[in-house]
Amino acid sequence: MQQEYHPHDVERAAQAYWGEHDSYRALEDKNREKFYCLSMFPYPSGRLHMGHVRNYTIGDVIARYQRLLGKNVLQPIGFDAFGLPAENAAIAQNVPPAKWTYGNMDYMRGQLRQLGFAYDWSRELATCKPEYYRWQQWFFIQLYKKGLVYRKNSLVNWDPVDQTVLANEQVVDGRGWRSGAVVEQRQVPQWFLKITDYADELLSELKHLDGWPEAVRTMQENWIGRSEGLEIDFEINPSPYPLPQSLPRTRSGGEGEKKITIFTTRPDTLFGATYLAVAAQHPLALEAAKRDTKIAAFVEETRKSGVAEATLEMQEKRGMSLGIEAVHPLTGEKIPVWAANFVLMSYGSGAVMAVPAHDQRDWEFAREYGLPIKPVIGPDPSTHPSPQPPPAEPAPDLIRGGGGVTAADVSAAAFVEKGILANSGEFSGLDYAQAFDAIAAKLAQRARRRVNYRLRDWGVSRQRYWGCPIPMIYCEACGTVPVPEAQLPVVLPEDLVPDGKASPLTMLKSFLEVRCPSCSKPARRETDTFDTFVDSSWYFARFTCADQSKSMLDERAAYWLPVDQYVGGIEHAILHLLYARFFQKAMRDLGLTQVAEPFTRLLSQGMVLKDGSKMSKSKGNTVDPEPILAKYGADSVRLFMMFASAPEQTLEWSEAGIEGMLRFLKRLWKLVQDHVERGPVQALQPAALTAAAGVIEKELLPPALALGAAQKDMRRKTHETLRKMSDDIGRRYSYNTAIAAAMELLNALYKFEDSSEQGRAVIRESLNMLVVTLSPIVPHICHELWFVLGHSEPVIDARWPLPDPAALVSDTVTLVVQVNGKLRGRIEVAAGAGNEAVVDAALADENVQRFVAGQAIKKRIVVPGKLVNIVI
Repeated sequence: MQQEYHPHDVERAAQAYWGEHDSYRALEDKNREKFYCLSMFPYPSGRLHMGHVRNYTIGDVIARYQRLLGKNVLQPIGFDAFGLPAENAAIAQNVPPAKWTYGNMDYMRGQLRQLGFAYDWSRELATCKPEYYRWQQWFFIQLYKKGLVYRKNSLVNWDPVDQTVLANEQVVDGRGWRSGAVVEQRQVPQWFLKITDYADELLSELKHLDGWPEAVRTMQENWIGRSEGLEIDFEINPSPYPLPQSLPRTRSGGEGEKKITIFTTRPDTLFGATYLAVAAQHPLALEAAKRDTKIAAFVEETRKSGVAEATLEMQEKRGMSLGIEAVHPLTGEKIPVWAANFVLMSYGSGAVMAVPAHDQRDWEFAREYGLPIKPVIGPDPSTHPSPQPPPAEPAPDLIRGGGGVTAADVSAAAFVEKGILANSGEFSGLDYAQAFDAIAAKLAQRARRRVNYRLRDWGVSRQRYWGCPIPMIYCEACGTVPVPEAQLPVVLPEDLVPDGKASPLTMLKSFLEVRCPSCSKPARRETDTFDTFVDSSWYFARFTCADQSKSMLDERAAYWLPVDQYVGGIEHAILHLLYARFFQKAMRDLGLTQVAEPFTRLLSQGMVLKDGSKMSKSKGNTVDPEPILAKYGADSVRLFMMFASAPEQTLEWSEAGIEGMLRFLKRLWKLVQDHVERGPVQALQPAALTAAAGVIEKELLPPALALGAAQKDMRRKTHETLRKMSDDIGRRYSYNTAIAAAMELLNALYKFEDSSEQGRAVIRESLNMLVVTLSPIVPHICHELWFVLGHSEPVIDARWPLPDPAALVSDTVTLVVQVNGKLRGRIEVAAGAGNEAVVDAALADENVQRFVAGQAIKKRIVVPGKLVNIVI
């Protein structure tokens, strides 16, 4: 054993041992309980930063701990390798994205190995490799055959310089995040996956995911956004100009002739509808634009704004009257139809019923353009008692409704709560539920009950090169035809250099030109590639059988799925997890798996901050692990990541904290070294740290009765620490407090100076416990120290110890002493001492005497094992 702790020597030796023995290869074993631990795989951007290190360290600690419990553990790793960042880097460097990506993967693979993560490298995959995306293309074709895939024109954010669709988050102040060009709204043919067919199941299954953070489940629930309401037809009053032959309907299907169909969750507010608002791309708006240059200019202007809901909420509400009117279905009143920039054609029918008195957005728009605001809902008296008595004289009809209900005051803002109807004819006085049913019955010929979802079908087309080709062919004679399965994969050429203007696939004849699989006539290949969310929506399943060349999944998936523990950032709480859940259910329905949910437990780790800001490459404030690892070693870095904060909380980066972790490891090394140098412990009696699956290794401890008081205390401290660490790591995932407990034990061992055989046996047991319980967090140093302590097998093959109940029994207990309920001292008494003896000991305490001296004691209260209260 080296005299001093040299992290790099220790870490190289441990990693060499693991490599030589293929220590982390996972094999299916039906006789053992499996545990599949997975961290969200990295994008090969070139280098890891400390945010990555934290994520993968947390996952590795969990995997190693579960192995110590005797479980058969799988922990794979791969690369989410397609995407726009690689394409942009390739444009800047004038190289193919493949060259840049594969070089980064090589570098990052070395970094991951340097950190000592217990990965089964035999299962490594990269989403940019044909052997992976072949099965993604195959799966897409199966979904197409099942009716879960379709293609249609969709309103998108279009970057006219990069010639690509942009995600909402890639539009910054109305401009493309990379090119800076003004983004347009454009109708572009897009491929969609019908995730909405699974909306009910995606929502209902959330309540069974009790291993997920409640915040994540709530975010998913809100994103799916189930709502019940009415779909209502508004007839259009005779128009001063011809109307389109047909108009859009909502999810009920079909088209409405001379009707505008809206969906509302608040039919109770129907009497307050004072205008309808349609999207600028609605057929009515486009028809009006042909005849009015101002409307045409407005329609053109809206093309240059984003299509994100957040953008719509934040932007100034603007609109123009279309010069036509709709007929209110209950009152027969004529209400104007406006085009508004806060309505999207892609949502429902592209039209909404505007109730300014009871919707803040509609209220703001109405105030801006002088439209009527008619309050028709008042506070429910049972939940909003009026602070003043009602007026003596009945108020006008616009103020009071049936049942004496007063409509809300909306002079300063809309009243958006549910309440009691007023100013609503025969429905006045009803509450929300009653009005819903009554109005639905009244409008039986013009309205339909509907369940609607905020969730929209998933557009998966991207007009960029570096992605998985969509396996479809266009033939003038046969239409759209899937690529035959025997011709998969459609291989992406890896030697192209994009120029940022358009995908090079659109100009590559050898890729673009193809024969139709059905009629053999000349046809063209789809040049769009998949959204990279598609790549990451099933990788967890492919890890179980990454070398399978005959099918997407095999029987190994049945053994490993679902993932028992998934670890990743909260930023992926919605889309990635939702899409992965959808893919898992679709794989189930295609007979590829029996599992309905992909991830049993989810841990969303907090961000790593530097100077108070999230560490990210875009902000230029990342910390490269390389120099830190070179200076302190991997174990110090891993220990800091687990000690600085709880996993779900943010972590503030601190190099000084790394130094502190290195000092702790040096002290652990020295204590083990000093113990071993004194020679072996004499065999007095076989005893052991019992473990979950037997015995770690027979240790030598004297009979408990032979231990002195200090030795008993030290042994009790060891097993109390073990009990706490087991709970912190195994149940609470509170690694920082577990490490703190280990540090306290190490400090206690340094103070425990006992060179007797009994004392040395107690120390040996403590060191064994410390090394095995710290090994998931700092595996390299524990690998070495375990062998130094005389064990013949590596610590990764040990078992997590269980505390000895006998060691936890104390001969004495410490009690709190109160005087009149205030803390005045602490005493130590024999365990099981009677109340009279306990009170005597309390009164004998010097500090307690100062408060009771010379005063009559009225009552003596003893809570066994906890406290004594002297009442004077």
